[in-house]
Amino acid sequence: MQTERGRQHRELESSFRVPDRIPVFPLPTVVFFPRIYLPLHIFEPRYRAMIADAVAEGKCIGVALLKEGWEQQYYGNPPVFGLGCVGRLVSVQRLPDGRLNILLQGLSRYQIHEQFYDRSYRQASVVLKPSDSEVALESSVRSDLLHLTDEYLNTREDRHRSRGLFRPDVSDEILLNSLSTYLDFTPLEKQFLLEADTLLQRARRLSDLIQFKLCERDGAKGWG
Repeated sequence: MQTERGRQHRELESSFRVPDRIPVFPLPTVVFFPRIYLPLHIFEPRYRAMIADAVAEGKCIGVALLKEGWEQQYYGNPPVFGLGCVGRLVSVQRLPDGRLNILLQGLSRYQIHEQFYDRSYRQASVVLKPSDSEVALESSVRSDLLHLTDEYLNTREDRHRSRGLFRPDVSDEILLNSLSTYLDFTPLEKQFLLEADTLLQRARRLSDLIQFKLCERDGAKGWG
């Protein structure tokens, strides 16, 4: 079943053009997924300039996860993972002191082809990765994943926040990408999920990670 939001998103994807060269926002702990909304607070001057340029030049920003050891080069251009997600700027709120609150809508995964450093922030030419969002998971795969997720969330105080994802009208892509975003995986684990080539592969990786966390939890209880 397709939701109204899902239909609108697909129409946007078909009509909205991602520029060949986009600004890249490197972050140490955030992995961005398609079909997910990401609020960000912008305070560094170079990234304020990035937002101003993005508003004028295509309204797209690529989010990339910084690689280990980024702290020593943070004010330069530390290495990032080559696969990330590009988002469309859907809102920009300018604060009195010059800082910004923005909201990105995840559009598509991308692979960096070449990086550019002629501005105060990094840019990259990117190749968009094809999506298989129209390919549905087998019902048993989705059911097994939801069962595992429910078992894992039962011990969490914030479990009610994720219950809306269990509705049958939530698409497979939104379900998988939302779980990948909001469950307490490490940034590297989330990058591993983002790099899955298909929804089925992402579902299997999610299941493996959740099972591992369940084993960790149950093992810890056993040793207590």
